[in-house]
Amino acid sequence: MLFHLATLVAFAVASPTSYNARPYAHAVKRQSSYDSSNLKVDLGYSVYEGYSNATAKLDVFKGIRFAAPPIGSLRWQTPRAPEQNRSSTIPATAYAPTCPQSGDSAYGTVQPANQSLASEDCLFLNIWTPSNATGPLPVFVWIHGGGYGAGSGRQDLTAFINTNDNAFVGVAIQYRLGAFGFLSSDEVYRKGVVNAGLLDQHLALQWVQQYIHQFNGDPTQVTISGESAGGGSVMLQDMAYGGSLGKQLFVNSIAASPYLPMQYVYKDWVPSQSYYAFATKAGCAPTTPYLKNGSTPIFECLVSKDSATLINASATVSQEGSYGTWAFLPVTDGIIVQDLPSRQLGRGKVNGLNMLVGNNAAEALFFTPQVITTEDELVAYLRVTFPLFSNNDIAKILFYYPSSNASVPAKPLLFATEGDTGPTALNESSVGSGQQERADDIYAETTFVCPAYWMAEAYSNNRAGGQGYKYQFSIPPATHGADVAGYFDYPGQFYSVDFTTAFQKIWGNFVTSSNPSISNAVANGLSRGNVSVNAASAWPPYSIYAPEQLDLNTTCPVVSATGSCAGPSAVNDFRLVNAYTWEGGRGTRCDFWKSMGDLVPE
Repeated sequence: MLFHLATLVAFAVASPTSYNARPYAHAVKRQSSYDSSNLKVDLGYSVYEGYSNATAKLDVFKGIRFAAPPIGSLRWQTPRAPEQNRSSTIPATAYAPTCPQSGDSAYGTVQPANQSLASEDCLFLNIWTPSNATGPLPVFVWIHGGGYGAGSGRQDLTAFINTNDNAFVGVAIQYRLGAFGFLSSDEVYRKGVVNAGLLDQHLALQWVQQYIHQFNGDPTQVTISGESAGGGSVMLQDMAYGGSLGKQLFVNSIAASPYLPMQYVYKDWVPSQSYYAFATKAGCAPTTPYLKNGSTPIFECLVSKDSATLINASATVSQEGSYGTWAFLPVTDGIIVQDLPSRQLGRGKVNGLNMLVGNNAAEALFFTPQVITTEDELVAYLRVTFPLFSNNDIAKILFYYPSSNASVPAKPLLFATEGDTGPTALNESSVGSGQQERADDIYAETTFVCPAYWMAEAYSNNRAGGQGYKYQFSIPPATHGADVAGYFDYPGQFYSVDFTTAFQKIWGNFVTSSNPSISNAVANGLSRGNVSVNAASAWPPYSIYAPEQLDLNTTCPVVSATGSCAGPSAVNDFRLVNAYTWEGGRGTRCDFWKSMGDLVPE
């Protein structure tokens, strides 16, 4: 623990390496151009030809390379702009390979990773742009989630753009995952880079600044967005380089369920052990102490290995981790990630100008062992989850998360809480109750919910005068990831037409106007013909003095077995609530976690 804290102190005076503000300057060999008549775009380094989706009135470009292949000697190095490849026009009609995937044990059993579509050469992006646009449009950039170990840029943005009247350009990016993107140790730091996946994201955002105008996008009106680890990535891009970039890369940020796992310093014990475990699985463990007798250094050995060996090693180490975690995660490196979010966000040192951030009502189901029935079992879980906490620190957690310790039936009747009346998330939800729910709420708040609070506060307190807006997605069961269908599926495909339309308009209005407020008619449900005043039509910015969030829910006469109210009879139920007193004093608990940030660490 003392080593960890000492390293953090050292970072307080660390100097970032030189920042490359124009990574594509040498890549543009000739003037780039766009021919809308045949959907050809000349990026200077390559020429791509997309296709038209006449039904959606969108021109689509898939598999556009934004970086050189991060293979061989470029493994664990800062991503570079692509080399020139103009031998022929490249069809941009199919998705490129995904980045190698690392499964997890978040569900209590090993989740195998699908590698059939994967390749180390995976730094590509996809674009959806309105056909025949007459002027530069705002730009929406999607950063996928997946625990920094899984996922891809294959999220179709068509429905979201269509619902918002084709008012903006959509971009979905990929970045290195697992050990390829987040391998960390002192050796990796000295011989390459840590947080390579974050640097990939950063380069993709620089690509958008350089080239998006050729797709009718306005580089001065970019919104970055993501869910789960994608939301966590948004948070870290907001914090990138100490929050010193201003509006160079984006103006707005949207973060849904921002994932904040323990963020260690790059050479701390935990990331270093993952590094050595990865090296061992890849056959790169030193054969002699101190590399005597010609033993190859670990890093050089890893660089020399074939892709299949490294992919298997990354997936295996990640799957063998503790419950609810991935093995390779972002770290504090003193360069792109200069501090813990609990500290830097509290100082309002962020990039961009405005923030829309949300969390779900029951985030933790898939990440906590669902076998906790007594307080002793809860304490045992807490000791494993927070290894740096003393007995006194554990006692503080129990104080902030009180329980009646009443016995819970073997099959309790579960129900969603109201948030501001009756039982709270401390002991009850649509997926848990009693000591289990107590554990779930602790994990949810420290990992997803409190980071959302801190992000909203940061933008209400940022130096550029921007604003933050906060919401909670509450349609039962409102588990982690349940909201994604709300802003990306076609209306009525999963949630009701009225709810999906309203949710997508909330995000869309924020992209186009930096304000998530929607009309009364949309908020109440277009099918209802109701234009009475709705809280969503005058959504106030979040502030520490007036911490208001919009609760997004639905009501209906018939509720499903899971407690969901999403059928045709569902009626939008949006209301402004006090986020600080919400769920029995969630703001107070988030203040507690902020005070414990150095020990978590987060």
